Amino acid sequence: MSGDNCIFCKIIEGKIPSKKVYEDDEILAFHDINPSAPIHFLVIPKKHLPMLSDASSEDTQLLGKIMLKIPELAIQEGANPGQAGGFKVLMNNGAEGGQEVYHMHLHVLAGKRVGN
Repeated sequence: MSGDNCIFCKIIEGKIPSKKVYEDDEILAFHDINPSAPIHFLVIPKKHLPMLSDASSEDTQLLGKIMLKIPELAIQEGANPGQAGGFKVLMNNGAEGGQEVYHMHLHVLAGKRVGN
């Protein structure tokens, strides 16, 4: 069920430490070690899915659970609520999509934007 050399599977197993945001039986959220925003954490399924495109209809409930949990976690971590606040959700899929770790994961970024 896990990838032998998958860094995120090792984090799930507790072999690599992380700063956890949330954990239950199916998902884990933890702070990114190289944040790109004042608030930046990852949400991953505990089931090893290399990419979103590897998900099947069997994963519908899991994917929905992840998407519904993200707004709650973003606010918990300090994102401002409502239309004036908000957060960004980013998922890379495959090499051309910028994916570097092949365990499906969503980046959640928030905080005051600089520039733009």
